[in-house]
Amino acid sequence: MQDTTANQVAANATSSFTEHLQRNRPGLLPFNQPLPAASAGSQPLQVPHATTIVSLTYGGGVLMAGDRRATMGNVIASRHIEKVFPADRYSVLGIAGTAGIAIDLTRLFQVELEHYEKIEGTLLSLEGKANRLGAMIRGNLPMAMQGLAVVPLFAGFDLPAGIGRLFSYDVTGGRYEEQEHHAVGSGSMFARGALKKLWRPGLTEDEAVAVAVEALYDAADDDSATGGPDPVRQLWPVVYTVGRTGARRIPEHDLAAVAGAIIEARTAARREA
Repeated sequence: MQDTTANQVAANATSSFTEHLQRNRPGLLPFNQPLPAASAGSQPLQVPHATTIVSLTYGGGVLMAGDRRATMGNVIASRHIEKVFPADRYSVLGIAGTAGIAIDLTRLFQVELEHYEKIEGTLLSLEGKANRLGAMIRGNLPMAMQGLAVVPLFAGFDLPAGIGRLFSYDVTGGRYEEQEHHAVGSGSMFARGALKKLWRPGLTEDEAVAVAVEALYDAADDDSATGGPDPVRQLWPVVYTVGRTGARRIPEHDLAAVAGAIIEARTAARREA
């Protein structure tokens, strides 16, 4: 009897927390939640959407930043939402798309990586993390087909290679490694234009932070769903850097100084024009 129980435990053991839930409690997975049936002529489901995320490599690692605005149609649903999160000690995740599902997927991904480390006694490789995130996004495809898509950006420090790397995804879970920099979300077109002009090889961490904040500033200038730095409300982007020592959130007082310098430089340029 004891041998049978031990065999059953061994058979159910998995380093994937998502796979464990899928076997035993599938209803707890965010992409397995039932949706109400749409009636003929009904309006599309209105839910908050998270927007622009930018990421770029620099001399010591990789950086990711996100604005603080969430929209619901033409309404600002939140000015305080956070869209960039540490996935584990050496990686970060930025979310764009349906905010509620994206945040639940982020929490599940964090538990997934923590569970793997506890079961295996070691960190999952950066490549492995990127692949597992792709599988989670693929699991959300039925909801994406109903308009509840999640499109994250993933970045981390590859310890064996000694470099920062970043990955983008499509709604089917397709994973693509990006070189140098990338952006996702409604303001990504404008943010990418800024990144192309401002990014260069070998940026310092401080320079990379300034580039990311300015790219989000440009995105907010042309995309109403992206929120720019807000000195009145003291709202600044959420910015993480990931290097050999791990992930670090840039303090708000540093971001306030960076945003202030950008606004001052642009104001001065207009005076001189």
